Amino acid sequence: MRLARQCAALLAALSLALPMFAQFGGPRMSGMNGVFHPVVGQGAAYQMQDRNGSPQTMEFAVVGKEDFQGQTGYWIELSFQDSRRGGEMVMKTLQVMEGPNPGPKRMIMLMNGQAYEFPMNSPMMAGRMGQNAPHDITGDKSFTDLGTETITVPAGTFVCHHYKSADGDAWVTDKISPWGLVKSVSKDSSMVLARQITDAKTKITGPVKPFDPSAFGGGQRPN
Repeated sequence: MRLARQCAALLAALSLALPMFAQFGGPRMSGMNGVFHPVVGQGAAYQMQDRNGSPQTMEFAVVGKEDFQGQTGYWIELSFQDSRRGGEMVMKTLQVMEGPNPGPKRMIMLMNGQAYEFPMNSPMMAGRMGQNAPHDITGDKSFTDLGTETITVPAGTFVCHHYKSADGDAWVTDKISPWGLVKSVSKDSSMVLARQITDAKTKITGPVKPFDPSAFGGGQRPN
């Protein structure tokens, strides 16, 4: 039960983080030309908040590079502190950005000191980490490019492209790895770059076990 609760907590955090990034060309996890900028060993920490929650800092880092069925993939690692349960929650996904079927190909979570690999096609993951079509914010007609602006965030001052859509505003630059996002604001959420990460290494170093979906009643999503 403890393992199930930890996994549910991580997926709940993802349900906050991923839509916020996806809204502005972030972890659709595939083919974000002009936005996705993977540099192994680099990353970014963001201060994120929705209108109903307290601020949450999340780190995204490029911790490796690996071929997957002849395509280049990057291991993107997400970590955050779970203040309610104590300790750090960590997950990483292998992202293939090109080819006929881009998207996340593998996912590993670290929970209670043990790493588990999740089957990407399991019902529990449906709707959470789906395969997504390539997305290029610079060519998306739903966004208006307002030109370059210099903005200051906790991580420093950056020259960014300012994009606006019906959902909100985003400021992006190719100087930030992996997603290029410096700041985003919408009616329901906001996030700003708190600091850049250098010399990033994976926090998942132990043996990896396959995750048993029966822990969630036969593979159903946790409530």
